[in-house]
Amino acid sequence: MQYRKDRRGNDLSVLGYGCMRFTRKGSGIDMEKAEQELMHAIAQGVNYLDTAYIYPGSEAAVGEILHKNHCRDQVYIATKLPHYMIKSMEGVEKTFQEELRRLKTDHIDYYLMHMLTDTDTWEKLKKMGMEDWIKEKMKSGAIRNIGFSYHGHTAVFKQLVDAYDWDFCQIQYNYMDEHSQAGREGLLYASQKGIPVIIMEPLRGGRLVNLLPKSAKRLFEQDGQRRTAAEMAFRWLYNQPEVTCVLSGMNSLEMIDENIKTADKAVVGHFSKEDEILIKQVKEEIQKNVKVGCTGCGYCMPCPSGVDIPVTFRCYNEMYSETKGGARKEYLQCTAFRKNQSSASQCIECGKCEQHCPQQIPIRKELKQAVKELETLPYKVAKKGIALFKLW
Repeated sequence: MQYRKDRRGNDLSVLGYGCMRFTRKGSGIDMEKAEQELMHAIAQGVNYLDTAYIYPGSEAAVGEILHKNHCRDQVYIATKLPHYMIKSMEGVEKTFQEELRRLKTDHIDYYLMHMLTDTDTWEKLKKMGMEDWIKEKMKSGAIRNIGFSYHGHTAVFKQLVDAYDWDFCQIQYNYMDEHSQAGREGLLYASQKGIPVIIMEPLRGGRLVNLLPKSAKRLFEQDGQRRTAAEMAFRWLYNQPEVTCVLSGMNSLEMIDENIKTADKAVVGHFSKEDEILIKQVKEEIQKNVKVGCTGCGYCMPCPSGVDIPVTFRCYNEMYSETKGGARKEYLQCTAFRKNQSSASQCIECGKCEQHCPQQIPIRKELKQAVKELETLPYKVAKKGIALFKLW
């Protein structure tokens, strides 16, 4: 297993264990299977475990497995505060103490503001007293590193990076999100400020393996070195020195062994020109199914009405290149879970965006189509609820 340094000089395994996808059995987690898999990974050097308060049963499962096997001190635990569910610092403290009990520990190594959406949300948390609370927990050692996880576009991510002296951050990043979400630009920005970056969704929830078009799968099958789609996606990430750790929601011994094998040999600079060509060809095959030729350049932004145009088109395209359910969920996360909501239906058709689009996309027309498919009744209900209860 290879390791990369965090801000304090700790060695983090380049492969992290995402504990959201433990195999379920009945109404709970299959503890026997989860223990076997997690301990197998730890024995081979994986030392970064990622969970969250809202992952059903996950924190308690991690705590029980580590306690039973007496290996809490061999790993770093990362978990997250569901700030969008909490209205006071008393609620924050209550939730944090519950997480400690679930995890059977007296400290959290890496604590994240879960799905921090924009600076307005962070300002709201600051007014509640979040900065003083963090300072006290860091001083006592109950929290060792403070960070945030993020879904959204690059500009807001950079604002959040600058909003506080974070120890680390977590972003969605993979070869299909190179120029969307926080993207490579955001990755480099955080790294230049000395902030380690943890990567989530390296396979877009498995879609870069299981939902690839047949033409893309053939490209991997024809690869002379017989690398799998998953291996190439991870190698693409490990080739970048700014990437500190890549999370994988592993739920089989075979998956763990394959990912560890990749993590053991993939170093910065190992990605060849032929590898880059292969990934480029795969991306081209995936993009043949897209509806809008948006490159995510952001020249159309900012929208006077607050529409997040690149996010809208990315999610709209994902409905046809991946899954409709996954795309709608991502659209909800990126547009509704924020104080200043950024739905495509807010468009007033001023046309300013079209004046700056290098691809000459009829943005107003395409936004209307995206609204029809992305902003279904469940979306509208959820959006109203988020705004009403200030879940951002």
